Amino acid sequence: MKTEGHVFYAGCSVCVDAEQRFATALDPAAFDVEIVHLGTDEGRLPEAEAAGVKPVPALVIDGQPHHINFGADIAALR
Repeated sequence: MKTEGHVFYAGCSVCVDAEQRFATALDPAAFDVEIVHLGTDEGRLPEAEAAGVKPVPALVIDGQPHHINFGADIAALR
């Protein structure tokens, strides 16, 4: 069974770099990673916040947020 993960990002250069590096670095045989662009899919903001995402980009694996860098505060996306 694959581990579910999400990369939440906002489209800024910091976020895009993290999305490309982290999402593709994970073994696709072990991880099922969904890329979520919160700048274009604002309806997913509550999901990201519920997972504990504060700044983006963030990688959430097994419900645990891992903040990669600081591209934007999630509150700025509202």
